[in-house]
Amino acid sequence: MAVHIIKAQIDETLAAAPLQGKHLVEPLKSIAAQTGFPLKVLEDVAVVNEAEIHKTEGDLWQCVEGEVEFICGGELVDPRFVKRADGSDNTDELKAAEIRGGVKTILRPGDWLWIPPGEPHVHSCAGVARLLIVKIPR
Repeated sequence: MAVHIIKAQIDETLAAAPLQGKHLVEPLKSIAAQTGFPLKVLEDVAVVNEAEIHKTEGDLWQCVEGEVEFICGGELVDPRFVKRADGSDNTDELKAAEIRGGVKTILRPGDWLWIPPGEPHVHSCAGVARLLIVKIPR
């Protein structure tokens, strides 16, 4: 099914007041949930996220607001599988508290970052950062 996202929907998403923590922003969050549309807006406000690996999909990021630090590559320290809703291990998704030996990249508005499937990565920000994220299957 084709999905048409109009500029007003993106503007509405970016006009929302920032909230503490890490979350997806409406209305794109609901549009993605209802249609499978792969684009979302992630908002981080003063967060340090867990490191992760997605074995079957890559992440294409664009910074639209703020500044965010990514660490990519290296290796996860004490990785664990992500749990599915039923409690079983999702062996395609790994998390860890940190990465050893990665490369730091700072994204600012307009910058893009491609993280291929299987590459360890983590991101954090001191203030408000809004990022477009597109999940791209292998």
